[in-house]
Amino acid sequence: MKGNSSAKAKRAGLARRGLLAGIPALGAAIAGCKALLSRGQPGKPEAVSSASIKTFQFKTLKDLKGKVPHARIGKLEVSRLILGGNLIGGWAHARDLIYVSALVKAYHHTWKVFETFRLAEECGINAFLANPVLCGIINDYWRRGLGKIKLISDCGGNPAKLLENVRKSIDHGASACYVQGGIADTLAARGEFDKIAKALEVIRDNGLPAGIGAHRIETVKGCVKAGLKPDFWMKTFHHTNYWSARHPEKHDNIWCEHPDETKAFMRDLPQPWIAFKVLAAGAIHPRVGFPFAFKGGADFICVGMYDFQIVEDVNIALDALATSRQRERPWRA
Repeated sequence: MKGNSSAKAKRAGLARRGLLAGIPALGAAIAGCKALLSRGQPGKPEAVSSASIKTFQFKTLKDLKGKVPHARIGKLEVSRLILGGNLIGGWAHARDLIYVSALVKAYHHTWKVFETFRLAEECGINAFLANPVLCGIINDYWRRGLGKIKLISDCGGNPAKLLENVRKSIDHGASACYVQGGIADTLAARGEFDKIAKALEVIRDNGLPAGIGAHRIETVKGCVKAGLKPDFWMKTFHHTNYWSARHPEKHDNIWCEHPDETKAFMRDLPQPWIAFKVLAAGAIHPRVGFPFAFKGGADFICVGMYDFQIVEDVNIALDALATSRQRERPWRA
């Protein structure tokens, strides 16, 4: 009996020491769970919201070189770098990678979007450009008092419901609206410039800057010929010297087919120009795409960014602006 008692005591001691040895790991696991749960009540924005992997070193707020400068479109103050909404909405333009749109939608849960907005604002980005389907999430962000990032709506969707989407955007607090590039391309190709003009009229009647978007430079030329004078232009702009652009089979991989022609025509337009797709949906590095856009005449650039890219992209944008002060097209904003 005594021997059995001694053996039991020894086993109990070993078990107790094993438990104590495991407490640090247990504590770390609990802390990790608390961190995940705390996303429901986000604190100060961070560029790192999960454990860092040594091989993936990305910039945090302590690496920020400065805040993005602002300029004006009419009376509206807008950051030179605008946060794009494609990634948050799940429109990834991922060529033939069919899982990517679902992946970015899964990544951008509500609090991740809020963290992204807050981090962007900390870096001086004061505008988010999005489709009306994202009005709900930015309205939720405002209602919670998390920040004041402005909404620029593309009024996209069914071309037949353009005016409906304009009014929806205005009702949901948009600070500026424009006719989405794909819709403007379609209407211009049909010669239906009156519909674009009507959209501009409704936007302006509500006291907001009104713009026209385009993927095709022919759309911009057609609008100018038709006498349309928006408050700003949204035009794709990137070079075509990247792998998928040179591939003989095109599958959602080029958004500015004639960058030289775009640069030349936009040079003489007096309205501010927001360039988008400046990275060709991730095919061009910001160190190349940002200066290409600013030196080529853009007054603002709209870029889809994950939260972990924002600080680095802001730093690159600051460098690009500094080296683009002298350019052919005068700054229009």
